Amino acid sequence: MLPASQLWLIPALPLVAAAIGAAAPRTARRLPVFLALAAITGSLLLSVVALVGALAAPAAKLTANFTWFVAGSTAVRLGWLLDPLGALMSVMVCAVSVLVFIFSIAYLRADPRLGRFFTCLSLFVAAMLGLLVANSLLLLLLCWELVGLASYLLIGFWFDRPSAAAAAKKAFVITRLGDLGFLLGLLWLFQATGSSLFYDGGAGVLEAGALERLAATVLPGGWTAATGIGLLLFAGAVGKSGQFPLHVWLPDAMEGPTPVSALIHAATMVAAGVFLVARVFPLMAADQGLAAVPVHALTAVAVVGSITALLGAVLAVAQTDMKRVLAYSTVSQLGYMMLAVGVGAWVAAVFHLITHACFKALLFLGSGSVIHAAHHEQDSRRLGGLAGRMRFTYVTFLLGTGALVGLPLVFSGFWSKEAILHAAELWPVSHLPFVAGLTGVVLTAFYMTRLVCETFLGRPRGEGAEHAHESPRVMTLPLAVLAVASVAAGWIGTPAWPWLQSRLTGAPVAAQAWSDGLGLMLFSTVLVGVGIAAGWWMYGRRPRVDARALDPLAQRWPRVFAALAARLWFDELYAATLGRLLRGAAALAAWLERWVWGGVVGLTGRVAETTGEVNRAIDEDGLNTGFDRASDGLRRTAQQYSRAQTGDVQGYLRAVVVGLAVLALLLIWGGVR
Repeated sequence: MLPASQLWLIPALPLVAAAIGAAAPRTARRLPVFLALAAITGSLLLSVVALVGALAAPAAKLTANFTWFVAGSTAVRLGWLLDPLGALMSVMVCAVSVLVFIFSIAYLRADPRLGRFFTCLSLFVAAMLGLLVANSLLLLLLCWELVGLASYLLIGFWFDRPSAAAAAKKAFVITRLGDLGFLLGLLWLFQATGSSLFYDGGAGVLEAGALERLAATVLPGGWTAATGIGLLLFAGAVGKSGQFPLHVWLPDAMEGPTPVSALIHAATMVAAGVFLVARVFPLMAADQGLAAVPVHALTAVAVVGSITALLGAVLAVAQTDMKRVLAYSTVSQLGYMMLAVGVGAWVAAVFHLITHACFKALLFLGSGSVIHAAHHEQDSRRLGGLAGRMRFTYVTFLLGTGALVGLPLVFSGFWSKEAILHAAELWPVSHLPFVAGLTGVVLTAFYMTRLVCETFLGRPRGEGAEHAHESPRVMTLPLAVLAVASVAAGWIGTPAWPWLQSRLTGAPVAAQAWSDGLGLMLFSTVLVGVGIAAGWWMYGRRPRVDARALDPLAQRWPRVFAALAARLWFDELYAATLGRLLRGAAALAAWLERWVWGGVVGLTGRVAETTGEVNRAIDEDGLNTGFDRASDGLRRTAQQYSRAQTGDVQGYLRAVVVGLAVLALLLIWGGVR
């Protein structure tokens, strides 16, 4: 068993690999790759050991807390936490990362900056692992920001491309908007409780005492401190996990190398937001029993998640870039996870997060295999005919698609999706999450069928597809492993064997009969069938023959398709509103800097110069001149007096005699008169 005090080793290994890789010469290629693979493999082994220990006592929260620094009477403490949630997530992140690292060796073999790439990957994973094992919201925030930095470096890895540089800046800036809320929530929580530790022997912020105080602190309008802090922390998750309205950065993150996309969408960055709301779920649920609260924190999470799940699925329908379709699919699936947390089923959200990591990593690496084989062509309209040329990639991509759309019984996505839909159906507040979830089921099946048909069926429609061939084994091996995981991962949380649920909650969860919830399972399966049938009818029955041919959806509903293809003009809307506001604020700041603050500084400088001139005149022309003159007069007097000081005793006696004689004459003269 790995004790909590040694959990720091899990993120430390890839962090050390990143540090050595950063210090290595730019021309070094093998050393950063070897260090990255060795470090992430070591972290995987340590995570497995930690998971075994955590599962031995799933209800326990094993911590190792320590004082970071002391400021006055305030001690800022950090710590490490070993529990099934963090340990299971660590195993998932490390396992997916190992496969992505292996895939990247072949995918970026010809890139001259291969060493830099693996260095950034190591930093990325190290930050994510530190976030998972943190027992302090402050430590979690520090790792959270490192994740943002690493994502900026990786999204903009091909920085010589203007689109990649712009996408990296866009991701960094937009996620910072959410992180501002996270920071404010952290400061508020520390001010209200005096701690940022999750668990601290009864004094942690997620333990009963602190939660009761936060729920009892009523703010103007009926809000509680727990509600306000929960919503601010959720703002950070909205930015990091690409939730509406901060979802616009995630599709543009596709400008980075495909392995980066797989890591971001499957195991690291976007998973951080879902993990955060799952970790602080007790805080967000603290206001649930208070009827006076106008909007509960979890209700807001459910609404945002529902909108995101539906919006991402709708926008994916009209995209033609393989990776962009999968990116909007990730937005939608993250919405499902937030929806689940909002309706109180955080375990179902984590379950879906794990299964999604498997099949979304498979789909992104599968798209990377296609892009690599088709000479970096990723527009599905210019592909086609790859089912025969890349059979292994095609089969594994189909398995990932089956898991994503939720084909019944066999695939992992079916069980995690059904857990979310079942929880949404029972939510007493609103039917919005349930309706959004069911609608997303149809749309997901439709756009994934469309993507498979456009990419793999028909005849090749471009030069890249004409010369495509199966990828090397170092790329197909991760696909095989992920394909198995996409099928098998769901069996850890089926209703008949709720192993995952009991381990995450730390309490026994009764198994359910297969017939429980059968009606909803059948209905959602029918919806999946409807989506697949519609996609096949429009794209599979008569495959595209010309890359320039109009999309069948565009033929039927041209205006709707154009709006969806333009992503509902969210970027243009933000540019016209928030962008103009920020540019105006920047112009105002520049004007203030130049004419107001600069004027004040200039005036202060002139006043200082004038004062200096006056002081100089008084000092040099007044004090110094007068002092110099007095000194010169005193010096001359002293010089004249010094002439009388000859040192001749006889001369002194003569002077005394002469003086006495003169004095006697004066006395005599006075007496005579």
